[in-house]
Amino acid sequence: MVDALEADIQAVVAGRLPLCFSRDRAGQELVAHTTREALLPLMLLLRDTPSLDFAQCMDICGVDWPGRPERFEVVYNLLSLTRNARLRVVVPADEVNPVPSVSALWPSATWFERECWDMYGVVFAGLTDLRRLLTDYGFEGHPLRKDFPLTGFVELRYDAEAGRVIQEPVKLTQDFRSFDFLSPWEAMTTLPGDEKVHLNRVEAPKPEAPKP
Repeated sequence: MVDALEADIQAVVAGRLPLCFSRDRAGQELVAHTTREALLPLMLLLRDTPSLDFAQCMDICGVDWPGRPERFEVVYNLLSLTRNARLRVVVPADEVNPVPSVSALWPSATWFERECWDMYGVVFAGLTDLRRLLTDYGFEGHPLRKDFPLTGFVELRYDAEAGRVIQEPVKLTQDFRSFDFLSPWEAMTTLPGDEKVHLNRVEAPKPEAPKP
């Protein structure tokens, strides 16, 4: 079923750009799928067409699908206040071919694209400030990739002799430990508070033995 937003976008694009649609969130959210080459022309139409007016880029994030030839998806969340509508635009990406930057259309996208590159390693062509954002300087790898080790590659610690923070390979050292699998409740003969019961208990008088 084609709603009004999807019909208006198709009318504006008019088959000039590769574009297909899907639904998410139980059919409540419209998702537009396109290619890297068609991304900027599509975003211009979505932003500058008065009947669409997606003037705000709310967020840009990534998704990692390691089994796919193009393992990443770059997801753009757009908002149109005049239509009171949201649109998600999805573009496939890989580790080699860059995705066009939309920072010239939405300056706020600079921050989001830096975060996506930092976390996933997706390169954005035309992004003038391609620096790490959430990780430290000299960090190796991209933490949100699904093949990134949970412990990372390097660890930081303060070296008192050098007088600074240094990086070194992760060392997972663990001393031998013996485990006692007995439940602590089974090992307790007297529970906390039981001694008060014994102290405050008043014993009933013993009956006297009958006299002969």
